[in-house]
Amino acid sequence: MTIAGIYPTGSKDPISLLATTLASCSNDFRREDRQETTKRNASKEQDMRIVVALGGNAMSGPDGASRPQDQQVAIELAAGHIAELVAAGHDVVVTHGNGPQVGNILLKNELSAHLLAPVPLDWCGAQTQGTLGFTLVNALERGLAAHGDHRDVVALVTRTLVDPDDPAMSTPTKAIGPYASAERAARGTADGQAWRDEGERGWRRIVGSPEPQDILEGAAIAALVSSGFLVIAAGGGGIPCAPDSRGGYRGIEAVIDKDLSATLLARAIDADTLIIATDVEHAVLGWGTDDERPIGRVTTGDMRRYLDAGHFGVGSMLPKMEAVTRFVESGGRRAVVTSLANIAAAVDRDVGTVILPT
Repeated sequence: MTIAGIYPTGSKDPISLLATTLASCSNDFRREDRQETTKRNASKEQDMRIVVALGGNAMSGPDGASRPQDQQVAIELAAGHIAELVAAGHDVVVTHGNGPQVGNILLKNELSAHLLAPVPLDWCGAQTQGTLGFTLVNALERGLAAHGDHRDVVALVTRTLVDPDDPAMSTPTKAIGPYASAERAARGTADGQAWRDEGERGWRRIVGSPEPQDILEGAAIAALVSSGFLVIAAGGGGIPCAPDSRGGYRGIEAVIDKDLSATLLARAIDADTLIIATDVEHAVLGWGTDDERPIGRVTTGDMRRYLDAGHFGVGSMLPKMEAVTRFVESGGRRAVVTSLANIAAAVDRDVGTVILPT
């Protein structure tokens, strides 16, 4: 007798029945998870879902040193602060920059070009997600263990959808890699790359920085968070990808702003709070002038006016302030820009620059 023969006419085959059963179990799990979350939030009002964005420089030594041991020490420090958030009962997703680390890979490309084919930029981003993710997982597990928490920590290779025809791709401005000679820049230009003269320091390759549109692994990240995992995702803003002709995606040689991607990540997991950790305690107005003053608590309306007035530097605070403003404008409860040491306090206290709905 065939297996199909034991099922009445019109019934589902074994695979379909199994899929239906698994889907039912999954729905039951989600329902129970939502009920448990509701109970937890009712018993502890401060429990929140939080995205923490670490700068790439937060994973280098205080003097910018980027030897593996320097990065490990810096990551251990960052992990300790993040563990405090988790110990307080919050669900946390960590994202991180990768500028110094990608720069190292590009330098290795240059030094070994006579021996090995260079690694394309999207591969560089993927490699840093693996290396930094691995190091963060280990450090976070140790940081959590110090609080008696032994939950699972997972790092997820994450792709970010971009438009290959984004105007930023035809007008590249983002400098990457080491400074080089005019001769090296000429060779790169002949190969189709864009390079910019940086004066006495030499030439640097420049690439496009397209607007991030979606976190392709967003649903998977949300499911992991709902299952109790501490997740590391969208490192370096995510690996830039665009649809290919075969129903999948292909890598794009570009750089995505990690803070703007953090906003998409926060939306994907329905986060309450977005915290961007930087090397200063708060943003300021009138930076470098006699009228310099810190920004404390501010509404999205006021912050949007500051942005429109050009108060923030393009290569420093501008993308951070744009990112946190977008997050709260799109329904987030709270966003904070502050130093790494302040991130645990930033959840419910007025430290750093705090952006709230208008």
